[in-house]
Amino acid sequence: MRVFDRIYAAVKTIPRGYVATYGQVAEAAGSVRYARAVGYALHVNPEPGVIPCHRVVRKDGSVSPAFAFGGGNEQVRLLKSEGVGFLDESRADIKRYGVRALPIVIDEEENEGRNT
Repeated sequence: MRVFDRIYAAVKTIPRGYVATYGQVAEAAGSVRYARAVGYALHVNPEPGVIPCHRVVRKDGSVSPAFAFGGGNEQVRLLKSEGVGFLDESRADIKRYGVRALPIVIDEEENEGRNT
């Protein structure tokens, strides 16, 4: 499984009405060093309606001004429509609406190779 695929799989686990940070997604995808790759992957999200990239925010809860699908205002609108609360115009209340952790994405193909 490629890194972007693991990132997309991790993002799909963020529940509606919650947010996760780039670092949390990176960790779930296999390495905290992937945080920058998370941004790249979300910017080229092949399935915006399926992969909820709007649920990924910076560690302080702020949205990305470069949100690929309509800018930061659209990301705020999408999050508010799911019930996410904000501390100001562009910073989600991550203490209240942030996930504690995301499940680690397991690469089934790698696991099968280890068991044979």
